Amino acid sequence: MNPRRILNVLACLIALAPILVACEAAPPAAAATAPPGSQTAVLAGGCFWGMEEVFESLRGVSNVVAGFAGGSAATAHYEVVSTGATGQAESVQITFDPKKISYEQLLDVYFNVAHDPTQLNHQGADEGTQYRSAIFYATPEQQSEARDSIRKLTEAKTFSSPIVTQVVPLTGFYAAEAYHQHYARLHPNDPYIVNVDAPKMAALDRRYPQLVASK
Repeated sequence: MNPRRILNVLACLIALAPILVACEAAPPAAAATAPPGSQTAVLAGGCFWGMEEVFESLRGVSNVVAGFAGGSAATAHYEVVSTGATGQAESVQITFDPKKISYEQLLDVYFNVAHDPTQLNHQGADEGTQYRSAIFYATPEQQSEARDSIRKLTEAKTFSSPIVTQVVPLTGFYAAEAYHQHYARLHPNDPYIVNVDAPKMAALDRRYPQLVASK
């Protein structure tokens, strides 16, 4: 990182110091209690609004929380993460019933619908490492399945460019502020949702109708 970039990042963090203090008094939204026998997956792939809507539309998924992974609890606030200097990635925590939908199926939707895994540190116009493609595995089995999925997609030449998705251990997941939760469903007419996320939902219905929950 060049000196000018370092100074810009430091300036952003200093300016955001009052926000960090204020955020400490208002903890982020808490995740719902997981049903017995359920598992969780944490995936990052651009803005968490669209990611959340895609995965909460699947059968066997009981809860999806928009949040952050890859950084520390102290920096898990939207305004701070948006500087791109925290190591955090906008992510979703998916609670699912493995008897109804498998981790492999979640990864299929993740790679083929929820985001573009060939874009490095951005998704469309959303730029920065906070929008990177990453799978945060919680178990050796998840790590193995993630790597296997990438290998199969690469061998099948599913994408014209290399997959850049990181496969890294989950060190913590932190829920985002309440106003980010279920944003796409609560604000369907938001121009960002209409132009960026609605096409993902159409692709989900088209490619994986068997995985979509009954409405």
